[in-house]
Amino acid sequence: MPDTQDFTKKTEVDIAYYILSHAGQTMYYKDLVLDVIEKKHKPVQSLSAAISEVYTLINMDSRFHYEGEGQWGLTEWNPPETKRHTRSSSSTSSGSSRAANKASRRKEKLFESIQE
Repeated sequence: MPDTQDFTKKTEVDIAYYILSHAGQTMYYKDLVLDVIEKKHKPVQSLSAAISEVYTLINMDSRFHYEGEGQWGLTEWNPPETKRHTRSSSSTSSGSSRAANKASRRKEKLFESIQE
């Protein structure tokens, strides 16, 4: 089914987003970029320069996620990365620091008793 949308007034990255969201799967970067250029009806003097330009725009837009091996997808398809919260010794209060030391000593004693 051909697209009836007018892409001439949309940005290249918005068109790329549209293409990927409708495809529902990752695409090889060159196929994606060529599809964007075709839908945009952009006059192209140098195909390699046009590919490079659109690829750079996609690379800089946080809505897109590089999957590896030339495949691009949408960031929203990937679960958000969870960051581990580590406590630095300077940010812990003395009470929690003492509790941590006590737990550490307890573990050491248990470990020593197991080894005997």
